[in-house]
Amino acid sequence: MNTKLINFIIRKYLKFDKKNPFISISAILAFLGVGIGVMVLIVAMAIMNGTAKEFEKKLFTMNYPLSIYPKVDGMIDENLLKDLESKFPDLLFSPYLSSQVMIQSDESMSGGVVFGVNKEKEAAINSIYKEAVKDIDTFNKYDIIVGQGIKDELFLYSNQKVTLYFTTVNPSGFSLMPKMKRFVYSGDFKSGLTAYDKAYMYTSIDSLRTILKKHKKYYDGIHIYSDNPFKDKERIEKELPSFGVGIVGWWQQNGNFFAAMEMEKQALFVVLMLIILIASLNIISSLLMTVMSRRKEIALLLSLGASQKEVKHIFLRLGIIIGYSGIILGILLGFFGIYLLENFDIVSLPADVYGSTKLPLVLDNIDFVSIIAGSMVIVFLSAYYPAKKATQIDVLDVLRNE
Repeated sequence: MNTKLINFIIRKYLKFDKKNPFISISAILAFLGVGIGVMVLIVAMAIMNGTAKEFEKKLFTMNYPLSIYPKVDGMIDENLLKDLESKFPDLLFSPYLSSQVMIQSDESMSGGVVFGVNKEKEAAINSIYKEAVKDIDTFNKYDIIVGQGIKDELFLYSNQKVTLYFTTVNPSGFSLMPKMKRFVYSGDFKSGLTAYDKAYMYTSIDSLRTILKKHKKYYDGIHIYSDNPFKDKERIEKELPSFGVGIVGWWQQNGNFFAAMEMEKQALFVVLMLIILIASLNIISSLLMTVMSRRKEIALLLSLGASQKEVKHIFLRLGIIIGYSGIILGILLGFFGIYLLENFDIVSLPADVYGSTKLPLVLDNIDFVSIIAGSMVIVFLSAYYPAKKATQIDVLDVLRNE
């Protein structure tokens, strides 16, 4: 194969054709179209991944990586907690008691769930809780921390007394009265997810044990922190009793949500890949017009001894250069777009909806490779057809008539 000849002709065809400017304009549009398509794909996938990981981070904290719960209306023995702590020293455990409650301040009321936890153990596994109690030197038995949504709704201030009404009841004469207890508001937390900020409250485990009359060696459940919850879930399951106790991961509690986001991401990838496909049509049209306008030159090359393979290689490389250059441009523009969105407040999100005012951007390596590989395949196929047509010219007919 005559490489020098092929390179010479490719350089000649890449120059702007003043006699047939539409061919060159079509090639430029193909180049820009592929570049813009790749850029949009990179930015869109980064936004989708960033949004999913942002929600995952929030849910990971508030739902906990792993949770052990009683399968029947029972309790979890403290001996199980001690056994797990000894067998899995690499994990962090936080036992808890919980109850649905109504919280009242003056004339305002709100509902939610209160968790009785050990301050040190809970702070070790829950960064939101840790931030809320870091300035509280002494966390008394009947102190309570609430979500910011509850604080705003009840207009709470520091050391204000609030009343909690529990779902369990006390007999009172011929009627039943709900259990109630006065707590002292000590602080609030903001998880970034409104549903949790308007429902979750934390107090000491001793206070709920006293109010609900729970035995000191039993818990409603155990929250577990793990860096690899998928693997650790299987490890812990082998050590749990065969009945009465179960373990659940945060992804199982929110499986439908993340499945919907993944499906949306895949659909968006396919739709945006069509942009590159449409742009690649310009490569086909540009090369076909080049082939038609260069029929005499192709016929002369073939008659002077150039092989069909060399002619095919000329137009294939021509299309690949246009398309792959567009892909490189798209990569540069895509990363530049991500840089702008990360460092400048071009897009501002409502925090109560998305959990953050900043647009989250994370581009996974798998997505990046998929974008590049898909774009390269589309460009190659778009260049292959015109290159093949260039070898099917009737040399004698062209030389006789043109």
